[in-house]
Amino acid sequence: MRPGDDRLHPGSTPGQDDATGAGSGPAKRKRSRKRRRPQNAGSIQAGVSGQGAGRAVGDRDAKANAADAPSRGGADSKTASAGSRKRGRKRHRPNRAERRAGAARADSHSVAETGSAANGPHHAVGRGADEALRARPLPAGAEALSVPPAADREIGAAPDATAPHSREVDPARPEHRDAAARNHGPRCASGQPRPASREAPAVSDEAQGRLYAALDLGTNNCRLLVARPEQRGFRVVDAYSRIVRLGEGLGHTNRLSEPAMDRALEALACCRDKLQDRGVERFRLIATEACRAAENGPQFIERVRQETGLALEIASRETEARLAVAGCASLVCPDANGVVLFDIGGGSSEIVWLDLRNRCGARGVALTRFIRAWISLPVGVVNLAERHGGRHVTADTFETMVNDARAHLEAFTLGRELSAAICDGKVHMLGTSGTVTTLAGVHFGLKRYDRRRVDGAWMDNEDVTAMIERLRAMPYEERVDNPCIGADRADLVLAGCAILEAIRRRWPCQRLRVADRGLREGILMELMAADNVWRRKPPHRQRPRGRTR
Repeated sequence: MRPGDDRLHPGSTPGQDDATGAGSGPAKRKRSRKRRRPQNAGSIQAGVSGQGAGRAVGDRDAKANAADAPSRGGADSKTASAGSRKRGRKRHRPNRAERRAGAARADSHSVAETGSAANGPHHAVGRGADEALRARPLPAGAEALSVPPAADREIGAAPDATAPHSREVDPARPEHRDAAARNHGPRCASGQPRPASREAPAVSDEAQGRLYAALDLGTNNCRLLVARPEQRGFRVVDAYSRIVRLGEGLGHTNRLSEPAMDRALEALACCRDKLQDRGVERFRLIATEACRAAENGPQFIERVRQETGLALEIASRETEARLAVAGCASLVCPDANGVVLFDIGGGSSEIVWLDLRNRCGARGVALTRFIRAWISLPVGVVNLAERHGGRHVTADTFETMVNDARAHLEAFTLGRELSAAICDGKVHMLGTSGTVTTLAGVHFGLKRYDRRRVDGAWMDNEDVTAMIERLRAMPYEERVDNPCIGADRADLVLAGCAILEAIRRRWPCQRLRVADRGLREGILMELMAADNVWRRKPPHRQRPRGRTR
């Protein structure tokens, strides 16, 4: 190494290029020698005479060398000193490898040059760089990360991978800020970064921001659901529900009464306003059993179109059963060989047998293809309570309602095959109705109904029996005061329990899963699937490493 090149500038380490301050080691020194211009004898002589001062750090020592150089090297020494001042203005902040190499060389130089008086003061490059890094102000938005000093870690040893922020990070560098953000991302239970899901479908660009809506005008309720599609389903944006009892008195007159239609029209007007305010583009509005069974059902649908502008469609029983499956498919146990799904409504009750013994991993809306058999019972909580009474229900009255509902189950075509499948095991019930959600709320002792606790909850056969007996023993006033029942359902809940008991006696299962979802969720899933909202991400192709020919 040439004597005149053995200078240390602030922030650099031995072996770096004085002009750029980048790199260390023999390879970098070799390239730097190639870039330097050949010096004449005068400049070399100036470098030899100023060797002691050249090892001092800073521009002050460089200026002193330049002052002594004219008497020894002439004009060439002035050029060398000017070049050193120019190179000294470019400060380089060393990285981790450079700080370690600098600390190692500093230790070796200090041992070899202890007795030399011409060497001048010696600087610990590694520790000084760490202190300068910690003292430097952080840019806006950068997170303060701990950088351990050089004296606290072993030279040449790898940082502890288990300690947080053990990797040395420069917050001012964008690539290091990105690395810090990755280290703070979600992690698995083992502590490793959680890998991105390869099976999560992406929402298409056309569907992002689009709103979907589903309206279900039933015998007892009018419900609206507005949602936006997401990767694994949809997110509810707005919801509306009101008890209208559209089928009140339908069992006696076979017609929709004027007060009932007025209540339904008022609720539908609120739903129309919500659809307009939200700017919903895609929706489906259906009416179920009350409008199917009433003689003036089509006239009521036309009246709704004229007064509110909403075009309702009267859904068939088969469509209602399929939508119930599509809305609750995500709650089907993955290991189940079959599911008895039932939807206890106000004017009818649908029962579906899902035969999943050959589903081959199908899930979601695709489970509608495995409907083996279904039946729609012409009994619901409203018409059953009107026939037998719903406020003061004795044990005999309750058994009469159970037998009334069970008589309609004999029409199920594959009842024996379903019983045989239940005996084989791995078949559970899945209930979607106000009856089962009420039972779950009472079972958990909720002081206020909480959908997060109820939706997807499991109940054993003994728990369901205990809850039915508990509700049957409650007087009407106590049912009204219960926060999970209320005055709107106090006279209907026992009729729903009677229908559930009839289903359980016909096809007894050991477990029941509660679903606080149904037709509206099924409508949304089918609408989004028809628009091809969810699309699979293409497999990630890694770029080949190295040069490609």
